[in-house]
Amino acid sequence: MGFRAPALHNEEPWRRKTALVLIPLALIVVIVVIDLRSPTSIHLGPLLVIAPALTASFGGPLLAGLIGALAVLAQVLIAGLHGGLTTSNHLAQIAALTVLSALIVAFTAVREHRARQLARAQSVAEAAQRALLRPLPEQIGPLQIATLYLAADDETQIGGDLYTATRAGSSTRMIIGDVRGKGLAAVGESALLVSAFRLIAPQYRQLPDLAATLDRNVGRYLVDFAEVGGDTPEHFITALLLDLPDGEGLAHLTNCGHPPPLLLLDGQAVPVDLGPSAPPLGVHGLGDGHYPCDTFPFEEGATLLLYTDGVTEARDRTGNFYPLAERAARWTRCTPESLVHHLHRDLLAHVGHRLGDDAAVIAIRRTETPPLPDPTPH
Repeated sequence: MGFRAPALHNEEPWRRKTALVLIPLALIVVIVVIDLRSPTSIHLGPLLVIAPALTASFGGPLLAGLIGALAVLAQVLIAGLHGGLTTSNHLAQIAALTVLSALIVAFTAVREHRARQLARAQSVAEAAQRALLRPLPEQIGPLQIATLYLAADDETQIGGDLYTATRAGSSTRMIIGDVRGKGLAAVGESALLVSAFRLIAPQYRQLPDLAATLDRNVGRYLVDFAEVGGDTPEHFITALLLDLPDGEGLAHLTNCGHPPPLLLLDGQAVPVDLGPSAPPLGVHGLGDGHYPCDTFPFEEGATLLLYTDGVTEARDRTGNFYPLAERAARWTRCTPESLVHHLHRDLLAHVGHRLGDDAAVIAIRRTETPPLPDPTPH
């Protein structure tokens, strides 16, 4: 019995398509019958073009061509039984129906070709995103983790927001960042920072030293992605670096121009109180080379919510920003996976399912014991 469900599932599209094919076939039959029963002065043959036009809405060029050929044959039948095949009126109708059917088939073929091109482009974009933003594991040491990534460009499904994590001894190092810009233009810069972080994060004991090295690497290579002749050629990356030791109820954070995280506990979502942040990575001349490191409590059972400004700056139709802290406070008892699920659905509903900028969210819960079932159902 376990093998029947996939077979039935695969049969469903075939059954739906078969049922749809019956509509243009029935239309051809109805038009032929009505035309043959009508006076010779009435010609319903031109309506036969509706059959291949309908077929093009759900079928490919081959199916549209077959229905078009049946429509032409039906017109020939009408001409032979209803006024004579050689009459100028019927010859003109046959010729016009043949040309229109051919145009419909050509249009369907072009549409299918472009659909395949788009599918290939989306496949490449998804592969690039998986290589750039490899999914974070659900559990790293004592941390439960869930992530959400939404690209502003639906066709590419990839953009300039970034995140990754790695182990450094008995702690977890994590970064979330936002490249200036969105879409494919920001992918190269995202890849640069993610690769550098994965390579050197475990080599530094202190986050400020790590941030300084990342800034030097980013500043050295961002010129490769500068917009030639652009109005605003400056490039930078806001980033938030996080160090979460396994055996301590603390979190260490270095902020480089990024929105502060939210701490979720006991029905409240409170922004973490941080000191002045450093300039974004890749910006020269704005800072003194000093990167602060803030430490704050991150006890067992608390959830830390990291995000990019694509979330908090998302607007609804009236121009109101998305109230992330207010909405996240509703789901402080949820597991990270459930929390991200709720935020995903709520954010898309707020913006009308169309984001104006890339958005990324990471939910992290510290737990020294096996996680409890989520009290809030999806």
